[in-house]
Amino acid sequence: MSEQEPDVPDDLAEDEQQADAAAGRHPDFEALLVYLRERRGFDFTGYKRPSLVRRVGRRMAEIGISSVADYQDFLEVHPEEFTPLFNTILINVTSFFRDRPAWEHLRDRLLPDLLASAGPVIRVWSAGSASGQEAYSLAIMLADELGTEQFRERVKIYATDVDEEALAQARQALYTERELSGLTPEQVDAYFQPEGARWAFRKDLRRSVIFGRNDLVQDAPISHVDLLLCRNTLMYFNVETQNRILGRLHFALNPHGLLFLGKAEMLLSHAQLFTPVDLTRRFFRRRDVGSTQDRRGVPVLLRGAAEATGGDLPRLRREAMLAGPAAQLALDAGGRLAMVNRQAERVFRVDQRDVGRPFQDLEISYRPVELRAALAEAITSRRPLWLRGVERHRPGQESDHYDVQLVPLFREDETLLGTTVIFEDVTQYRRLQHELEFANRQLETAYEELQSTNEELETTNEELQSTVEELETTNEELQSTNEELETMNEELQSMNDELHTTNEELRSSTEEVASLNQFMTGVLSSFRAGVVVVDTELRVLVWNAAAEELWGLRPDEVAGQQLNDLDIGLPVQQVYPLLRRQVSGDGPPHDAVALDAVNRRGRPVRVRVTVSAFNQPPGERSGAVLLMDPIDR
Repeated sequence: MSEQEPDVPDDLAEDEQQADAAAGRHPDFEALLVYLRERRGFDFTGYKRPSLVRRVGRRMAEIGISSVADYQDFLEVHPEEFTPLFNTILINVTSFFRDRPAWEHLRDRLLPDLLASAGPVIRVWSAGSASGQEAYSLAIMLADELGTEQFRERVKIYATDVDEEALAQARQALYTERELSGLTPEQVDAYFQPEGARWAFRKDLRRSVIFGRNDLVQDAPISHVDLLLCRNTLMYFNVETQNRILGRLHFALNPHGLLFLGKAEMLLSHAQLFTPVDLTRRFFRRRDVGSTQDRRGVPVLLRGAAEATGGDLPRLRREAMLAGPAAQLALDAGGRLAMVNRQAERVFRVDQRDVGRPFQDLEISYRPVELRAALAEAITSRRPLWLRGVERHRPGQESDHYDVQLVPLFREDETLLGTTVIFEDVTQYRRLQHELEFANRQLETAYEELQSTNEELETTNEELQSTVEELETTNEELQSTNEELETMNEELQSMNDELHTTNEELRSSTEEVASLNQFMTGVLSSFRAGVVVVDTELRVLVWNAAAEELWGLRPDEVAGQQLNDLDIGLPVQQVYPLLRRQVSGDGPPHDAVALDAVNRRGRPVRVRVTVSAFNQPPGERSGAVLLMDPIDR
């Protein structure tokens, strides 16, 4: 059963219903997104509006605000609101080995070749790692494949997210038993250790997993990555932002690097960046989009300026350069023109008469592109330098395009020998590229028209997937609440058991006390003499039936009363010194005195009063005991 969506504020409801993204951009809502970007550095402007509007509306409904403008004012006054807002927008739904068939395909089919082609250090990037389960899944899989020793030496896993709270949780590497449900018992035993009520990932392997904040929209990507996971993250962004992010992911991967996406992401329109390896399981290979010139070697050039000008260079080598298809110049160490081939003479009007002239004096040094600064940079950095896509305008003709390469040449002793400048004509390539792009655009237009229904279904699927993610989050929260309730129930059950045990003990004690009371009552009732027990303050504790018969007062009437205050026929004042002496412990074990008294019937009676110390516990005086025995006259 799906969870009912909360009410969306009135000024957002119309936006959510718009199919066209442009029509759904409410000015107040866009102003809120700009405010979030400028104040807290979170750029949500590239997110899909329907889902974003729904989540912000949900948070507004929770705190009872119906206007976006009012909510922005609320954020300005209550900065602590940013945290729950971002937690609502950034859905962190993840688990260990989520979508396990895809992970098994990676492990069995793709990982062996990837590890074989990787360098000494294997770099992996988990983009949008949430609370870390995906990053630790990678660690487990690679440790299983390489062994823990090789894993520690070779593997670096970079896990990034924009949510600082999720990153803080991921760094702790602590998970509940339910969160480990995606792992086998063997993996739990091998890679986790119990720590209180949770399980901690092994610390020796944890050092190879590096967590950090990275915004895919704004921040620079991690480079030279062999395996990149960005699963169910792209689907939250609009097409323009997706294109920008995919360009960065393409840059991040090593040549032929592997991209692993979520099951809601297809890359159907990005064939120029990635080629499918397994479209069903969402694995893609990085496609090399660099120009073919990147892979061409540099022609063999002069070994010295003296050879170039003196004509001592072997004829074959000299003619090879002169006849080369690319326009080429050679400069000596002093920056003077040392040689020019025929193609350069024909295209740039530089001939043998210019040999020996300083390069900066020649028109070719600054037209069609400024080469002097680039030449100095190439010599300083001691590496070839490329200037790509240089356009050369000619009156009345179409422009030509060149890729210019400046290659510094050095002797065996590392001193500068000279520099060669190569102009590779890519005009035809650019024209073909433009024609190809035009044809691709036409093809894409036709494809879009033919697949419009499919795209609508795909969009609906993405929205449904987003809703599923939200429902999964809600389910996670409900499961967490259920676990807490189960824990509380167990605690209450334990407390109930303890109370039941205590109650049984109390009942047993009560029965013992009742039995003892009956016994004592029977004992006291059997005395012919009246028995009174007082505490150290001479308050009555015990008053037996004989005392009641003698003086006419019931036990409940005298309990807790000072003996001195009782209106009975016994002259208590004469007994008082004996009581104080027994309570203080200054006298003999007991004192006795015979007194004339008046019983409850008003008849005179002679009573023998015996006062003894009352010890409770043994050895400590707690009061006194009076035996009042009538003496027959």
